[in-house]
Amino acid sequence: MSGFGIGRKGLLLLCCLLISPLVLAEPFIVGVATHSMNNTTQPLRSLDLAKSAGVTSVRDDGFWSTAEPAPGQLRIIAPWRAWLSTANALDLSPMVILGYGTSFNGNAKPRTAAVKAPYLNYVDYITRQLGNPVKYYEVWNEWDIEGPKDPRLSSDYVALVRDAAPIIRKNNPQARVLAGAVTSAGIKGGFVDRIVAAGVLKYADGISLHPYVHCEGRDRNTPESWIGWMRSVDHDISSKAGKPVPLYLTEMSWPSHEGTCGISPVRQSAYLARAYFLARTLPNIKGMWWYDLIDDGKVRDEQEHHFGLLNVDLSSKPAYSTLKAITPYLRDFNYVPSESLQADNVYKLVFSNGRERIMVAWATGRPREDRITATALNNTPLRMLDTQVPDKGMLDSGQRWTCTGDQCAVPVTLTEFPKIYRLNPGA
Repeated sequence: MSGFGIGRKGLLLLCCLLISPLVLAEPFIVGVATHSMNNTTQPLRSLDLAKSAGVTSVRDDGFWSTAEPAPGQLRIIAPWRAWLSTANALDLSPMVILGYGTSFNGNAKPRTAAVKAPYLNYVDYITRQLGNPVKYYEVWNEWDIEGPKDPRLSSDYVALVRDAAPIIRKNNPQARVLAGAVTSAGIKGGFVDRIVAAGVLKYADGISLHPYVHCEGRDRNTPESWIGWMRSVDHDISSKAGKPVPLYLTEMSWPSHEGTCGISPVRQSAYLARAYFLARTLPNIKGMWWYDLIDDGKVRDEQEHHFGLLNVDLSSKPAYSTLKAITPYLRDFNYVPSESLQADNVYKLVFSNGRERIMVAWATGRPREDRITATALNNTPLRMLDTQVPDKGMLDSGQRWTCTGDQCAVPVTLTEFPKIYRLNPGA
């Protein structure tokens, strides 16, 4: 990643980044990854649970190998149509991944003409058959994984997006084409920089990233360390492109398994709340898809089994309840940087939807005694939602604002679980 020296061009870019929340036209996307498009053991009623949690988009795989089990024999299987129909009925904007190999091509990536031609036929077929309900297409998934630093791999990927994007747009003009789905190793290894430099944004509507940090080690695996990295990534991508670049975090989460790189289910819920609200402080991040909706198994020390919001039996993990409580504030509220604080392990982030103002506040490490301030709230109750007990919702805390003139304050105790405070009366 490049340094942070800012010249005249950088200052103009920074100004654009700071003012863009004020003109953001679309709600922030609260997404989840699902495995129910192909896995019939995961009932589609899980999508109802996603909807109930305030999720607005679901992401899944339109496997090439499933669509074309033998050369030229293209098909759409019934579970795909059922998943798409259910998601569409629930107003969950579907994202479909166009990727992975086929057995008759030796599971090779479409880097040669012989493999690319049938891949593009598959893209054409899938995008025609699935039609308008699909709102986002991702061209492949984690293409970089076998060679994050390999320039030939990145140039071949840009060529693939160049050829696939016009097909998608012809068949689904309303759909957004996302490029990348880049792993953490690929972000660090320069894969994103290379595809942006090679002009991938001439063909795609945005860059998708999978910036996991759960195995980064102590003090580098927290939401706060993660957002610092994201600021650097955002700055570098926009600087290289010469304009703000829409970023879609199509996979991101912390697993709640026992063992290396794992955290408890309760801490997972705290990290979820902090990560989502911190993501809202970067206006170029258009959405984040938690990976994933349902745990993939029950083995306690198996990392891949415990990324979900729901247990295998669809019972709620703490993270599900937390997401359900905070989604109304994530989707439609915009960050107000001039009134916010991120310093000394204390985070006091102000958001507004034009009618209501809130502060989302927490402390990392030990609990902190602090105070929050607002105006015109003399002797009114402090309304608060505590994400440690999200099912209780927004309620009176038992404290009251006290004021000197128009300046009002109230003492609060901040912990690692964000609390959402209302800053205007009658909201």
